Amino acid sequence: GILHEDLRLLLETSMPAKKKKALLGVADAKIGAAILEELGYQCQTGGVVAEILRGIRLHFHALVKGLTAQSASKAQLGLGHSYSRAKVKFNVNRVDNMIIQSISLLDQLDKDINTFSMRVREWYGYHFPELIKIVSENYTYCRLAKFIGNRKELSEESLEGLEEIVMDSAKAQAILEASRSSMGMDISPLDLINIESFSSRVISLSEYRKGLQEYLRSKMSQVAPSLSALIGEVVGARLISHAGSLTNLAKYPASTVQILGAEKALFRALKTRGNTPKYGLIFHSTFIGRAAAKNKGRISRYLANKCTIASRIDCFSEVPTSVFGDKLREQVEERLAFYETGEPPRKNLEVMKEAVVEASEVVAEVKRKQEKKEKKKKKREKRRLEALAAAAEEVEENDIEPKKKKKKKKQQQEPETDSEPEENGLEEEALPKKKRKLMVEADEEEEKKKKKKKKKEKARD
Repeated sequence: GILHEDLRLLLETSMPAKKKKALLGVADAKIGAAILEELGYQCQTGGVVAEILRGIRLHFHALVKGLTAQSASKAQLGLGHSYSRAKVKFNVNRVDNMIIQSISLLDQLDKDINTFSMRVREWYGYHFPELIKIVSENYTYCRLAKFIGNRKELSEESLEGLEEIVMDSAKAQAILEASRSSMGMDISPLDLINIESFSSRVISLSEYRKGLQEYLRSKMSQVAPSLSALIGEVVGARLISHAGSLTNLAKYPASTVQILGAEKALFRALKTRGNTPKYGLIFHSTFIGRAAAKNKGRISRYLANKCTIASRIDCFSEVPTSVFGDKLREQVEERLAFYETGEPPRKNLEVMKEAVVEASEVVAEVKRKQEKKEKKKKKREKRRLEALAAAAEEVEENDIEPKKKKKKKKQQQEPETDSEPEENGLEEEALPKKKRKLMVEADEEEEKKKKKKKKKEKARD
C-alpha cells in the first residue's frame, strides 16, 4: 500500500525531483524494514539502491513480459482501492458513525426546538399572555397555541380537547377562565394562520425528536449494550461521539474517560495551577447526581473505570450483550450504598464470574436463534429455486405439447380421408366436379379454423 501511494504520487503528480527522491527513500526504507522483519534478510536502502529501484518502477511494464503500461496503471488503481478499504475497515455490525450523527442531531434539535418554542411563546403571548404561566412545557404550549387559535372562540365545548392536550382537568379549566378575562391584544386571522403554521412545525420537530431518540436507543442496544445499560443511551452516545468511535473510547484509560468533555477546564486548571475537573460528560449520569457532594469525585472516578470496562467489552466481544453492563451498574449502586451506609460491596472477581456465566448462556441462545434464522432462510431459498425450476419445466412441457397435438391431428385426419371413400364405396375420380370443389372448399375452411385455433393456443402459451 505504501509503495503504491508513492508510485501514484510519482506518476500522477508534478512534484519537484528532490521531493520525489525523498519519498522514494522513505518507501524503500519501509520496504527494507518489512523484508528484514518478515524474512530476516538485511537490506540496503540508500544511495544507488534508490536509483535502481526508481528505474525499475519507471520501466516496470517493459521489464515484465505481457504487462503493458495500461494494465500496470490498472493494477496500481486496484492496489489503491484495496489500501483504502484496509484503512477504512467498515464494519456493518458495529456502525458507531450512525450513533455519532444521531446524537449530534439530537443535541441540535434540542437547541432548535427550544429557540422556536420561545419564538412561539413570544408571538402568541401578545394575544394570550396568561397561557405562558399556566403551561411551562414547550411542546404542550405549541399544541395549545395551535388548538386554541383565537382565545375569544374558546368555549366549554373545547374543554375536552384542552384536557387531552394538557392531561389535567384543573389546568384546562384554568386556561378557559384565563381566556375569558385575558388582557391580551386582539389578533387578525392572517396573523393567527402564521402562528398556527409555525407552531405545527415546532410540534412536528418535537415528534421527530422522539422518533430519533428511539432510533438512538435501538442503535445503542445493538452497538454498545453494556455501556448503555451502565450509564444510559444518551450519555453513552455522547461519550462515543466525543471519542470519535467506540474503538477510540475503548482505547482510552479511565482517567481520560472521567474528564471527557471538560478539556477546557482541565487546561485552564493546568495553566493556572488550580484544581483539575472531577468529571466531564459522565456528570449527566444519575449516579453523580445522587452522590453526596464530598463523594462526587470518588463516584465519578469509579464510574469512569466501569465505563472503560463496558466499552472494551462492547468493542471486542463477538456477540455484544447487556449482561456485563447490568452487573457493572449493580456494582456502582453498591459503591454508592457503601459511601452512604458503609455496607461493604461485593468483590469485582465474584461479580465478573457471575457475569461470564450469564453472558455465555445469553450468547449461546443468540447463536441458536441466528442458526434457526439461517436455516429458515436456506429453506426459503430452496423452495424458491424449486418453484422456479417447476415453472420452467411447465413452460417447456407447454411448448412441446402443441407440437405433439399437431402431429396427432394430422395422423388422425389422414386415415379418415382414406376410409371415407372406402366406406362409401366411391373413388375420388368417380365423384362429379361440383362435389369435388365443395369438398375441397370445406376442407380448406376447416384447415383455416384449425390454424386460427393453433395460433390462439400459442399466444396463450
